[in-house]
Amino acid sequence: MQECDTWDLPSWRSLDLEARLRWALAPEIPDLYRQALAREQWVQTRCYFARRQDLRPREVAQFAADDDYVIRLCIAKRPDLSPEQVAAFCSDRDPNVRYAIARNPLLNETQRQMLLQDPDEVVRQAAAKGARPSQTRQRQGQAALYR
Repeated sequence: MQECDTWDLPSWRSLDLEARLRWALAPEIPDLYRQALAREQWVQTRCYFARRQDLRPREVAQFAADDDYVIRLCIAKRPDLSPEQVAAFCSDRDPNVRYAIARNPLLNETQRQMLLQDPDEVVRQAAAKGARPSQTRQRQGQAALYR
């Protein structure tokens, strides 16, 4: 997708789900659409956008506090989290998010020990396995995403 002047962009609300998904994965996104993607109603679209390697720090922070655990799960795998975000994910209410952060190399030993005592068995198992570096994938014509 080509970078275009903001005035040439169709209204975000007029785009169907397929078009929104394409924009979430596009190598270049106009700022206006980045803002819309960060507030997108469709979880699938927000999830694709949240997995982008090129998220800006404020976008990472916004998604780290998202109400939907799927979005927080996407963010918990990132290698560019702040220490505060890592700590918040270690005590996230959802075990899937704690599982994801348990494998993040940013975890310190105190946090790993805490997750080894987690009430959820799968989280404990993930913490016992240790760090797993973030992996990325990039399909032709799309942005690089964390897996």
